Amino acid sequence: MNQPKLPIDFNEMVTPDLILLSKTDKAIDTLGNTIQLKEGMKIMVYMEDEDEFGNRDDLVAKGTVERNNSDVFPICKWNVRIDQNGIQYQSELRIKIKK
Repeated sequence: MNQPKLPIDFNEMVTPDLILLSKTDKAIDTLGNTIQLKEGMKIMVYMEDEDEFGNRDDLVAKGTVERNNSDVFPICKWNVRIDQNGIQYQSELRIKIKK
């Protein structure tokens, strides 16, 4: 099964690899599906961005859903822990795939 792709704000980082994800147990993916969040779930996240020419070039990352156990923004129930590949531009992923 493909990993759900969820919108996120990369400006809401708790640590360099941990980002606030959701206040509730549900999130809406890019296809409009309601996703039930749970501990350990593998997801993709993205934030719309543009390149230097104004073309869309989203920031993307893969990660694992974790309950928010930090003292930062306790209203947030779920975070995503970004994997070792970090946050990348979508265009950079296309280049890596073509090689």
